[in-house]
Amino acid sequence: MVPDRRRFLALLAGGLMSPAAAQSLAMNGAAMSPVTAYAFSFAGLTGDAIRLSDFAGKPIIVVNTASLCGYTPQYAGLERLFLRFHERGLMIIGVPSNDFGGQEPGGPTEISETANKEYGVTFPLTAKVDVKGRNAHPFYKWAATERPKETPQWNFHKYLVGSDGHIAAVFPTAVEPMDPRLVDAVANELTRAR
Repeated sequence: MVPDRRRFLALLAGGLMSPAAAQSLAMNGAAMSPVTAYAFSFAGLTGDAIRLSDFAGKPIIVVNTASLCGYTPQYAGLERLFLRFHERGLMIIGVPSNDFGGQEPGGPTEISETANKEYGVTFPLTAKVDVKGRNAHPFYKWAATERPKETPQWNFHKYLVGSDGHIAAVFPTAVEPMDPRLVDAVANELTRAR
């Protein structure tokens, strides 16, 4: 009966608790299953919620983005990666942030203009959030507990959430989306997700 109780508590944390409450439980070492990425959600760029629990059991790339960065062309590579693996289960979520160099100053219209119209992005984008510091989105605070030495240092930092809901790999800004290391990591996670 204990596994069912733990599963119930994990589902409760992931589905009913706010990300801040789930983060608090994780940070305070509550006696329940470790918090996974599935406990978090983002407001979408167009207003709909993006719940990571909707992609449970599949790999997810969470990448902080910016429209005026030298790395902004990585949107095109992210879209290629998404198109290559989406039917097998990969989800990519772009997280616009103005944290690095003030390179995402616009609102939803400007962000969409760059990502969707200029680079043809079809994967979901969140509303603009902080990814570092005291006001960081709860997902990013959680990711920093999972990988404290691999936090975003610039735009287009990529977290690969594995099929188990934990950070499977981290790829810093300079690693292009179609880099064989990233492609192989995604392929491996898709194999595990079967």
